[in-house]
Order: sequence, then structure tokens, then C-alpha cells
Amino acid sequence: MEYFNLNNARVSRIGLGTWAIGGGEWGHVSDADAIATCRAALDRGINLIDTAPIYGHGRSEELIGMAMRDHGRREDFYIATKCGLEWNSRGVFANSDPTRLRREIEDSLRRLATDYIDLYQVHWPDTTVAIEETAALMLGFQQQGKICSIGVSNFSVAQMEAFGSVAPLHFNQPPYNLFERAADESVLPYCHRQGITVLTYSSLCRSLLCGRLTLEEVFSSKDIRSVDPKFQPPRYAQYFAAVTKLDELAQERYGRRVLHLAVRWVLDQRGVSAALWGAKRPAQLDAVEEIMGWTIDENTMREMDAIVRGAVTDPVGPEYLTPAVR
Repeated sequence: MEYFNLNNARVSRIGLGTWAIGGGEWGHVSDADAIATCRAALDRGINLIDTAPIYGHGRSEELIGMAMRDHGRREDFYIATKCGLEWNSRGVFANSDPTRLRREIEDSLRRLATDYIDLYQVHWPDTTVAIEETAALMLGFQQQGKICSIGVSNFSVAQMEAFGSVAPLHFNQPPYNLFERAADESVLPYCHRQGITVLTYSSLCRSLLCGRLTLEEVFSSKDIRSVDPKFQPPRYAQYFAAVTKLDELAQERYGRRVLHLAVRWVLDQRGVSAALWGAKRPAQLDAVEEIMGWTIDENTMREMDAIVRGAVTDPVGPEYLTPAVR
């Protein structure tokens, strides 16, 4: 495993993403499988585990708490969780109301069965609350010893600047993969200039870059991919063609598969410290070892860009994930 250092912590460059562990949009996951997956991550040198209250409506955090308890050494984990999303029968909404955030952090600490959170992130910006007010609250959590590092996710440069005017900003978590590169335009350069650590999510683009899907793939109405425009015709055929060509390139050039190439590509980008790897069963972590210990050469990088541009003529980003304004 490769690591980076931040605030006296040694953090793995691959993080376990636990949206799927929570169940819900990714299908049922047993407690045993979820805990075994966390254990398998540690066995592979992955100490960064990313979660959020919205993942399974608290279940993901609870399962991680159980895994830490069973392991017995809290310090072996680097736990990143989030705040600022509300859910109810009408849907999911950004909500950084101070009263709610104070309640959220206590709920997360309780579910995780810990007295501190290594990295606490504002999940999405709430346009109804001043960012400076949210930043001041996060700074207070840090000063109280409840969190070690402060982060945001899905924030623009202007929003990060406003946040950073009040509180230190240690992490930013944007969506970033071979098919979703909006962060290249301003977010990644800004973070690099400001010394903000970048932890990316969706490195495999919701399994699109795993190389295991078929052109005839059908997703359940409960599966988040059923509403992702990338998985709808005619776009899906374009993305599928790109994945097929990228897989051929990975095998020919490095003796690896497209999922290794895709995650390595993220890690090799300037300013990116870590990438999340979603898994809900231990076996889904087996491929992690083949991502470590090599880099993609510049010629191959250019070929990858050409493949994506040539195959995907009607690209679309992850905008569909944006929560509604309450």
C-alpha cells in the first residue's frame, strides 16, 4: 500500500468507500459481510475508511463502529465521515443548519462508537446557510477535540475560499474519474496551490470502469445506477465502448485490467492524495494490490484520453447526485 501523511497521521492512498455497505441504493449487505470487508481492508493496508450518515441512514457508520470494536485498536483506523445531508419521505436535501450539525456529529460519534473522528467533511454545500457559519461550527468541533481534520465534499473553488476564510480546510473530496473530470478545471489546481489534500470519490464511476458489466446490463429500480444518465441508452453504449478499449490497452501495456488502470490514473494525477474504492464484500478488495507500485507513462495517458474522447461523444457528469435545496 502507498501512504501519505497529514496532521501526524499516516493515511492509505486507497480508501474504503462504504456507501454500498450501508445497503439501500446498492442492495442488501449482511452485517458479517460488512464487518469482514472492513477487516479485509485493514489486512490490505487500507486504514482510510470513508462513510456518511446518509449511507444506509446510519447503518454504514454503525457497521464500521462494530468493526472497530471487534478489531480492538481504534488508532489503526482513519475514519472519515460527513455531515450536512437530510433525508425524509420527500428525498435528500443539503442541510447545514447549525442545530442539525451539532446533533449530527453526536449521532455519528455514537454510531461509530468512538470519541473522535479523524476527518469530518461537509457532504454538500447548503446554499441556504452561509458557508462561513458552517466553517465556524466545524472549527469549533475541532477545537473541542471531536474531530482531527476538517474537510468538504462537492464544493466549488469559491465555496472553498469562503470556508477557508474562517477555518482551516485540510481535505476536499470531489468526484473524479476517467469519465468525470470537471475537477481538472479549477478545483484540483486550487487545492494544489492551497495545500488542500484531495481525496476523490467514484474512481470507478459507480462500477462502470470495473470492466465486469455487459452491454445488456439491467439495473433494479432500487439501484442508484438506474437513474444515472451514463447507464441509459444511447450513452451507455458509448461508455461501454470506451471501457472495452481501455481494458484492451491495460492488458496490452501493463498486463492488468481496466479497473487497475482507472484507479491508477486517478492516483497519478497531480495533487491527488487518495482515491476511494467501494466494496461490500472482502473479495472486491482483492484487486487493490495490483494498483500499487507502478505508474502510467505519459504516452499511455494520452492514449487513454484519446480513447475516452473518441468513444464518448455525449458525455455527462455526476450532476444527478446533487441534493435538492430544502
